[in-house]
Amino acid sequence: MILVNNLKFQYPKNESLTLKGISFEIKQGELFGFLGPSGAGKSTAQKVLYKTLSNYSGEVKIDGKDLNDWDLAYFEKIGVGFELPNHYQKLTGLENLDLFGSFYPIGKQRDRTDLFEMVGLQDAISKPVETYSKGMKMRLNFIRAIQHDPDILFFDEPTAGLDPVNAQMIRNHISDLQERGKTIFITTHSMHTADELCDRVAFIVEGELRITDSPETLKSQYGKEAVRVELKDGQSQEFSISDLGNNPEFIGFLKKGAVSRIHTMEATLDEVFINVTGKTLT
Repeated sequence: MILVNNLKFQYPKNESLTLKGISFEIKQGELFGFLGPSGAGKSTAQKVLYKTLSNYSGEVKIDGKDLNDWDLAYFEKIGVGFELPNHYQKLTGLENLDLFGSFYPIGKQRDRTDLFEMVGLQDAISKPVETYSKGMKMRLNFIRAIQHDPDILFFDEPTAGLDPVNAQMIRNHISDLQERGKTIFITTHSMHTADELCDRVAFIVEGELRITDSPETLKSQYGKEAVRVELKDGQSQEFSISDLGNNPEFIGFLKKGAVSRIHTMEATLDEVFINVTGKTLT
């Protein structure tokens, strides 16, 4: 659905490239994530793809068609959830959705009342957006992106500014969108969001892609194929997962006392990112 080859972009006042020849592809129905610290080029890559930045070099194709050849129909095909909520503050939440919904064919639009209920904003539907908290604005931002039922969705830090309960709600809705066949491209520095949602992730640092793979593969590749057993008396020991059930040392250790915890030794995505890039997600 999305093909990017040797994409380069430089802001007019910058001395160096922001995107330094990145290449990746996203299959139809895939949930793909860009992970990287602030300033890595995550948002810039998305802005090229949803056509707010031009003058790039390289090849970009959407659904087999060169990005430059798409006309205004392209914006019916995509939905964008921006990192920073940008609403008309004096209008109500519903008036904001009505305004942006007027840009799209009526037949594709989802019921707006249902959308507000979906993200817990039904009681604020008729209130001016200037009275919304940041988290409420982010939820309004989300339903605005999906209201015209687009085939491709771009979400830039979709859970930023949300409390844990609402962040999980948004993640669940994003998963539901993928189950409906949507192609989804997320940029984030939240490893939890990426680990839970993404089929594949790409690490981007200083405008370059360092590695692309599934979270499960990366965590396994950079971790240990082992488990750590911790007893309530403080003793702990690692064991290889190879033929673990027939390992007499493992069985014997379990008999030493009450078990407090058994967990795998695979790496976290944070640890993988640091290992691969030498940087942290700050």
